[in-house]
Amino acid sequence: MKNLCFFFMVFMVIASCKNNKVQQPDKPENLISKEKMVEVLYDMSLISAAKGVNKRTIENRGIHPEAYVFNKHNIDSVQFAQSSAYYSYDLETYENLYAQVKQRLEKDKKQFNAILEEDKKKRDSMAKIQRQKRDSIANSSKGPGLLKKRD
Repeated sequence: MKNLCFFFMVFMVIASCKNNKVQQPDKPENLISKEKMVEVLYDMSLISAAKGVNKRTIENRGIHPEAYVFNKHNIDSVQFAQSSAYYSYDLETYENLYAQVKQRLEKDKKQFNAILEEDKKKRDSMAKIQRQKRDSIANSSKGPGLLKKRD
């Protein structure tokens, strides 16, 4: 009996290890184009980042970011899921889509950092002007007649 159980277990292991290759999903009738998919994935990335920073605010206001993205691109969640499954089968294609999203995010980050740097320069300049004004007012209130020399 023990031998029979052992052979049964070995058979089950071997049978389960056969080549279970995942079949490519059929091309959906309403497949999202690669260009539009990049746009959707880009917006989803921004939404994901926003939810990471302001999750409570978004939830409290009853905002549904994914629904906004789907409405913006005139797609639905099923169409997105089917297109995503179709593109993800070919790993090279999917990596290419995400590389384009990453490239766009990095470009936006550079632009945003340039704006922040420019804003910082303006604030620093304004702070310097304010310090100079305070110093000049302080120096003028002391005036030459207000300071007494000690003999």
